[in-house]
Amino acid sequence: MVFALCNEIKIRRSEIDDYQLIETIYFGGGTPSILSTPALKFIIDTIYENYLVSDTVEITVEANPDDLTEAYIKSLAITEVNRLSIGIQSFFDDDLKLMNRAHNAKEALACVSIASQHFDNISIDLIYGIPGMTSERWAENLKIVLDAGVPHLSSYALTVEPNTALSSFIEKGIIAPVEDTLAKEHFDILVATMEHAGFEQYEFSNFGKVGYFSKNNTAYWQGNSYLGIGPSAHSYNGNQRSWNINNNSKYLKALQQNELPKEIEELSTTDKYNEYVMTRLRTIWGVSLETIESNFGILYKKHVLNQAQKHLDEHLLFLDGDKLLVTRKGKFLSDGIASDLFLLNLE
Repeated sequence: MVFALCNEIKIRRSEIDDYQLIETIYFGGGTPSILSTPALKFIIDTIYENYLVSDTVEITVEANPDDLTEAYIKSLAITEVNRLSIGIQSFFDDDLKLMNRAHNAKEALACVSIASQHFDNISIDLIYGIPGMTSERWAENLKIVLDAGVPHLSSYALTVEPNTALSSFIEKGIIAPVEDTLAKEHFDILVATMEHAGFEQYEFSNFGKVGYFSKNNTAYWQGNSYLGIGPSAHSYNGNQRSWNINNNSKYLKALQQNELPKEIEELSTTDKYNEYVMTRLRTIWGVSLETIESNFGILYKKHVLNQAQKHLDEHLLFLDGDKLLVTRKGKFLSDGIASDLFLLNLE
């Protein structure tokens, strides 16, 4: 698999302009920490050999606490990897058992402590709205993050996917269903706590200290191009979206034959408009009316203003110059607001 990934990296070199700097390299979309450090290093070296990489590149590895042994953390620290994204989810065993996580609370605390000794740039993932999680326990989760001095937090409401153990337990009444009111209460605590601690909510689910916004996340929200390598990986270049086959054996076979096992979708102007609205509305940068008019046309600008009016009246959106932004009241409802601003039938 590692050789196949590196072969794809080489084959797709032509998709990046010679002068274009690689600003972020992200190992994610699963559990890349199952790879040995030499394997990660081999992939990173292949990128450096084939692309122009920025001197200030952000190189992130996603990891679960049960993989982050002290030895593994130390071995990562002597590579070019300079950022860890740790999938803690909760620092309490009851929550971790409910979500069927492989690690326990003790491992979660230990890996953050050890990682902080070797990495300055650390992000932690937490989940709120978990059935049975009191607001006090949620606040304690946030306190642990802040006490650890971690400069970045990604936090998401629990969603129940169909055909999972959690969905089965809820259907059988073993576990209480997820409640929107509880998630909203936790979200309000999250925003207030992180703002008070000096973090900026630069995107709906992401909080960072100044200088620690994720370059990877920011690239998505600002509509920058990205190249996705590996099975199921998605790519975007501003005009097309593509995705690799989601079958490991077929992926491997294709790359052995120097073929790219991907599908490509050409994006219409309306597709690009909808994606711009969806991503930017979730951020501190907001939706620029000037950008909409210049990139998509006056009809799109008129549409977004018309659709936004009811949300402006309800104080869920506000205008700051030419920027359309979500209010604090509207943040928890931002996905629904964005869908109201979409346009489906202009083309």
